[in-house]
Amino acid sequence: MAAFVDRVVVHVAAGNGGHGVASIHREKFKPLGGPDGGNGGNGGDVVLEVDPSVHTLLDFHHRPHQKAANGRPGEGSNRHGARGEDRVLRVPAGTVVSTPDGRVIADLVGAGTRVVLAHGGKGGLGNAALANARRKAPGFALLGEPGEALDAVIELKSIADVGLVGFPSAGKSSLIAAMSAARPKIADYPFTTLVPNLGVVRAGDTVFTMADVPGLIPGASEGRGLGLEFLRHIERCAVLVHVVDMATMEPGRDPESDIEALQYELAQYREDLVDRLRVAVLNKVDVPDGRELVDLVREPLEQRGLQVFPVSAATGEGLRELGFALARAVEEHRAALPEPEPVRVTLTPRAVDDSGFTVERDPDDEGTFTVRGVKPERWVRQTDFTNDEAVGFLADRLNRLGVEDALQEAGAQEGDTIAIGDVAFDFVPTLPAGTLSVEETAGLGGRGTDSRIDAPHRVRAEERLAAKKARRVPYELTETWTDEDLPDGDDDA
Repeated sequence: MAAFVDRVVVHVAAGNGGHGVASIHREKFKPLGGPDGGNGGNGGDVVLEVDPSVHTLLDFHHRPHQKAANGRPGEGSNRHGARGEDRVLRVPAGTVVSTPDGRVIADLVGAGTRVVLAHGGKGGLGNAALANARRKAPGFALLGEPGEALDAVIELKSIADVGLVGFPSAGKSSLIAAMSAARPKIADYPFTTLVPNLGVVRAGDTVFTMADVPGLIPGASEGRGLGLEFLRHIERCAVLVHVVDMATMEPGRDPESDIEALQYELAQYREDLVDRLRVAVLNKVDVPDGRELVDLVREPLEQRGLQVFPVSAATGEGLRELGFALARAVEEHRAALPEPEPVRVTLTPRAVDDSGFTVERDPDDEGTFTVRGVKPERWVRQTDFTNDEAVGFLADRLNRLGVEDALQEAGAQEGDTIAIGDVAFDFVPTLPAGTLSVEETAGLGGRGTDSRIDAPHRVRAEERLAAKKARRVPYELTETWTDEDLPDGDDDA
C-alpha cells in the first residue's frame, strides 16, 4: 500500500444553495398575514488549507471525491435555511493546484494559507424577500444555485532550503540522518529511498531544512528511474548539494563524470537548477579508497565553481563544517529575497457602455441568439419554470436589464430562439409595465400564475412605444374653446 503520494487528481464539488420557499402567514383574525417564506442557505465551499502536520497527499489518493454540504432550504415564518458546511482539505506546504490542462490555480506556501477551490451556490430568495408594492404576495420563490464542480491536479513540491541530489546509494539518506533528527530507511542496495525525506538542521543560530531526492541516473529527465517523478521536490530549494559516492565500485564511474551526468539531467528538467548546484559533498571518506580519491577530484570540482567538503556520514567527520557552509548559503539566499509587497486592492469600475451581458447571433442559424452574462445566467438558474409567476418575474428582470432591447437591436424577431445558460426560449417581447392594470402586470390573477404567459395577444414593440408615449402626455386638446364656452364669471380665465 502506498505510504507517500505527491500527485493526485481530485474531483471537488461545492454545495448547492438551498431553495427559497413561498409561504403565506396564516393566523386566526389575520386574514392578510402576508408572505413569510424564508431564504435558502448558501452552499458550502471547498477550501484548501496548508497544515504543517500534513506531509503527504495520501488521503486524497484514497478519497479523490470531495464535496461540501448543501445549503438548507428556507421555511415559513421567515426562517432562513442554514449555510452548508465548508469542506476544508488540509494539504502540505508547497502544494501546487492546477487544472488538468496545466493552468496553475494556486501555489500554497506558509502555514494557514487558504484558497477557495470551488465556491458554493447562492441560496434562493423566499417570497418574503421578493414582495414589493406591486407584487404584495408573490406565489413563487427563487431556486438555489448549484455549486461549482471541477477536477483539480494537486502536486506536492517539498519546501526545503537545501536539496541533496546524487546517484543511488551515494549516502544522501545517511547524511540527513546524521545531520538531523530524521530517520529515513537506509540499506546497502540501490533505490532504497522511494520517497523524498525531509530533515531540520541547526547550524549556530541558523535553522534550515534539508531534503533528499531518490537517486538520479542518466536519462532521469526522460522518465528513467525515479528521478523525474521526484525532481519537482527540489524546484524550491535555494541550494543544491551533489552527494558523491567516493567508495563506488561500479566500472566507468568517477566523481567528475557523476557531476557532469547530474548537471545534464538537471538542465534537461529545468535549466536554472544548474546554477543552484553550489556544493559537492565527497561522502564515505572513512573508506580507505575513498579518502585517497579526495585529493584527485578536489581541484577539478573547485574549478567548476563548487565548494568541496569531504565527509563521512558514518563517523560524522566534516559534517560540522558542511552544516555551517550550508547555513551561510541559505542566509545569503534569504537576504537576497525581495520583501513581500503589501496587499493592494484594485478596484476596477465597470465601463460606462458595459451592460453586463452580450448578445451573439449563432453563425450557423440566423434565428438563434445567445445571451451571455453573470446576471442573466444566474437569474435563469434561479427560476422555477414550472411556475408561471416566476417565469413572468424573470421576463421583467431581463427586460429591465435591457436584454430585450439588445436582442431587437441585434435583429431578433418574434419566434426566434434565445439561449441563456442551459435554457432556450422563444423570443416574444414582454408586456411593458403600465399598459395593463397593476393586477395584470403583477400576475395577480392567482398565486403562481401570470396573465401574460397565456395571453392570446402580446403587445409588439411598436405598440409598446406608442403606449410609452401616451403615458407621457396627460391629455390632448381635441377642440378649441371660445369665450361663450367659458362659465359665467370666468371672463378672465
